[in-house]
Amino acid sequence: MAEFFHRKLERTAIGFVLAIIAAASVGGIVEIAPLFTIDETVEEAPDMRLYTPLELAGRNIYVREGCYACHSQMIRTLRDEVERYGPYSLAVESQYDRPMLWGSKRTGPDLARIGGKYSDFWHVAHLIDPRAVVPQSNMPAYRWLARTTLDTADLPLHLRAQRRLGVPYTEAMIENAARDAYGQATPDSAFADGVAERYGAATQVRAFDGVATEVTEMDALVAYLQVLGRLTDAAYRDTAAAGEPPEPVE
Repeated sequence: MAEFFHRKLERTAIGFVLAIIAAASVGGIVEIAPLFTIDETVEEAPDMRLYTPLELAGRNIYVREGCYACHSQMIRTLRDEVERYGPYSLAVESQYDRPMLWGSKRTGPDLARIGGKYSDFWHVAHLIDPRAVVPQSNMPAYRWLARTTLDTADLPLHLRAQRRLGVPYTEAMIENAARDAYGQATPDSAFADGVAERYGAATQVRAFDGVATEVTEMDALVAYLQVLGRLTDAAYRDTAAAGEPPEPVE
């Protein structure tokens, strides 16, 4: 009977098209319906801060080098994932990510909670020669990042584009983007104080690559990695794995 009905449906073009539309609509409704209650389902994070210009530049380098192809930034609610990586990811943690980098492939480990887990020196050594730090690693080396001066001239445009997408950067943040990127990686410079003033006292201001006389792409990428999972403490308060966030490694 089922086979006869299917053959009859295939011979009726209009009926077959309507059946396809009906089947596709079910999937569409399942995808779209939850968006009507998104304000009720997405957590609130009043302590959420924005990416600084240096961290945003590091995120752009992370995307440029294809790091998202081998590393996810989405810890699932499965017990083994939580035990390995930390509290599972919340939607609110990605509210300022344009685009989001959740990913699905894990050639390397998930990086959602990598911020503060290792020292800056560890990250620099790992990026320069991954196998010197993790012998079994198949990650390529990114040693040229330490030799490449970070281009900060277009950072105001990056922040302005992010604001158009809904990220609440202020005009002062946009105007001072290049200076703030330089100041965050040079703590003894005249621009360092402005970073904490605009982005909060918890902002990490230091020479991430160990050299305080120049701001490199290594500074930017390490600054980005060190803030992953630390823009808000919501995952440590509002989940089944609630607890205290780890202290950053100096």
